[in-house]
Parts: sequence; structure tokens; C-alpha cells
Amino acid sequence: MSTVTADVLETPAPAPSGAASRSHRGVALLDTVDAYARTLEAVRRSGRTVGVVPTMGALHSGHRSLIERAARECDVVAVTIFVNPTQFGDPTDLARYPRTLEADLGVVAGAGGHVVFAPSVAEMYPESPGGATTTVSAPALAARWEGASRPGHFDGVATVVVKLLSATGRCRAYFGEKDFQQLALVRRVARDLALPAEVVGCATVRHADGLALSSRNVRLSPSQRRASLVLSAALRSGAALLAAGGSPSAVDELMRRAVSREPEVVLDYAVVVHADDLEPARACAPGRPLRLLIAATVGPVRLIDNCDPHRPDPVPVPALEG
Repeated sequence: MSTVTADVLETPAPAPSGAASRSHRGVALLDTVDAYARTLEAVRRSGRTVGVVPTMGALHSGHRSLIERAARECDVVAVTIFVNPTQFGDPTDLARYPRTLEADLGVVAGAGGHVVFAPSVAEMYPESPGGATTTVSAPALAARWEGASRPGHFDGVATVVVKLLSATGRCRAYFGEKDFQQLALVRRVARDLALPAEVVGCATVRHADGLALSSRNVRLSPSQRRASLVLSAALRSGAALLAAGGSPSAVDELMRRAVSREPEVVLDYAVVVHADDLEPARACAPGRPLRLLIAATVGPVRLIDNCDPHRPDPVPVPALEG
């Protein structure tokens, strides 16, 4: 892919008054929808392809792996950084979510990104700073699992993803498999609404001990951090039982028992589902892939994880903390 820096991005016109447009280590930083959309449209007019990595910031090596893959497969890579209030049910959780824009810009630059879109809440929701007056919903995929525990969360996710991908225009959009329900929902929304984006799922990145990388991990105490390892261990045990011919219900029970032995972990769900519609699996059907999902609260932090029982995650790599 061609090398592109902020200096050679073909920005079609000056950004609107009050919009930030500056460079950090060769990364163009934009904060208005108009400037962002026009910049990427100019990139496509020049014959180059666009990849986008939507994030809420506090970037770690999981995000970095998405940016690096996008950089291998696309000419210009944009990273969106927006802590979306409409997907938080708890105002305290929203307030505590880390905002680390300067450090994030360094991660984007080091991973091969070219553009960062970091809008304000008012820019994304100009008619109503508390959220959009028009919302997107995919209830068939949002009702269970995380949706049941976090009412309204996936409506917020679906709405902001539609806004971000609409502003990005034709692109490849990279999402991590760690948030597997979110990935399934984004794929469904992009298909149903004919968004001009190819949604690409990327394998979960893990710490060396198996814990899936998450921006929330920094809030775990040392003992909670150790206790959290039961989630990935339960998934591995469940996958092994499934491979040995165990039924989905037996796998569900095995994972629940494994987590129950760790007193610092409060399990929400541990279940085998069909990967296409996230419905509970009652049996293994030929040609219909399965997914193991798990979620629990560890101290003040809700953690989620999942695995493809037929394809292990890659070997963990040394990571930025998080």
C-alpha cells in the first residue's frame, strides 16, 4: 500500500470555522463531520482505498492490531475516537471512561494510521447533545446477552456506527471479535441499511496470561486481575469439551461451574450460541458455526469474552497496558 501522511492527504477545502485540523506525527486530526467526510472523499477520488477503525479511544494493542491490519489492506487508514454517551446506561461509567487523545494519536501514528476523527458530543449529536433524535435498532440481535444486561446499549452502538460509517463513505471497517455481539450487530446493520462499508472482523488480542485486552482492565486490582483469568480459562475448557463431542448444554454447564469456583467473579452468562444469529445452540448443526460467549463482573468492571471453538486466538503479543 502507498505511504500517506497528513501532509499529502488531499483535503478538498479548509475545515469549517472552529474545526480542529492539525498534524501529530504525520496523523491528520479532524473534529468535524464535514472535514472528515470531505477528506476521505478526496482520498477515494484520487484512486486510493480507505480503511476505518471505529474506537472510543484509550487505545491498546488490540486497537493497534486493527489499525495495522487496515494499513496492510488499505491505502489510507482513518481511526475514529468518540466516547459515545448513548451506549452507556450508567452516567458514572461514562464519566470514568478514560480519555487519552494525545497518547492515542501516538498509537495511531505508530500503527500506520493517517487520519483521526475525534468529534465532540455536540458535533455528533447537534440536535440533542444527550443523543440522536433518530436512532437505529436491530432488536433480533440486541435483545439477548449484553443487550439484556445493558438496555439501550446496542441502539446507541448501532446509531453511532451508522453515523460514523456514513461520514466515512466507501471503506473497509475493522472491528475486533472480542465484542462479538457488537460485531454481529454491525454486520447486520451495515447489510440491512446498505452502508457502503465492508465489515471486517479481527481476532481478539490477549495478554500473555489469556485475558482479552480491554480499556477497562486498568480498573482491576491485582487480585481482581488474577481472578478475571477464569473467564478465558472457562472458554478454553468449553471449547475442548465441544471438540470432544460434548453437547452445547454440557459446555454451558462446564463454563458456569468453572467460573463459580472464583469468588471474586460474578457470572452473568456463559453460553454456546449460533454465530450467525446469537441464539442459544441446542445441538451442533453441520455447516452452522458456533461461538462461546461469557460475561461477568469482576470488582467494579464488567468483562466480556468469547471464542470460536474451531479457531484458537493467535498467540498473545506484548501489549500496551490496558
